[in-house]
Amino acid sequence: MLHLKLPTDPRWVNLAEKSIEEILIDHAFCEQKAATSCISLIVTYSYLKPIVEAITPVVREEWDHFTLVLNELYKRGFELGQPRKDEYVKQLLSFQKKGLQKEIVLVDKLLTNALIEARSCERFKLLSEGLEDPYFKKFYHSFMVSEAGHYRLFMDLAKIYQSESYVKKRWGEFLDFEKDLMNRMELRGDRMH
Repeated sequence: MLHLKLPTDPRWVNLAEKSIEEILIDHAFCEQKAATSCISLIVTYSYLKPIVEAITPVVREEWDHFTLVLNELYKRGFELGQPRKDEYVKQLLSFQKKGLQKEIVLVDKLLTNALIEARSCERFKLLSEGLEDPYFKKFYHSFMVSEAGHYRLFMDLAKIYQSESYVKKRWGEFLDFEKDLMNRMELRGDRMH
């Protein structure tokens, strides 16, 4: 369903489990950034009713996710700390087309969001299946389901603003880029991406 070209190295789950505090912190910031990204889409494309109507509930859901993860941190005596740079997202943003037709730029933004959600979904699935703690297995399963829905939503929205063939071609380019990016990135257990 996700069509990622390079699965996450299975060792990532073991690394993440050893640094659950760091994963929770990074996860919280990922949810916060997802909400912010959705708000940015709504503000930038406020004249596009399908964008506003479809993404507004996602903002609420991402912020609810942020709150859930924040509560898990606090429950365990951890602090949120300082925001972290997300090299994965930074690189995906650099791949977006800029300065072209508004619809082309929008589709790239939607595909970037779809790819982040797809990779997050895959990672949450790994956590829900690979962690020892039954509580965290269930915790991350719910996030996996949600991210899969967001991935589909962003893909469907992209097809409103460009032809299905264009979206499929551009999605393939994103997937190729992401595969190379994943091959270049260090495997870290303290990051969601």
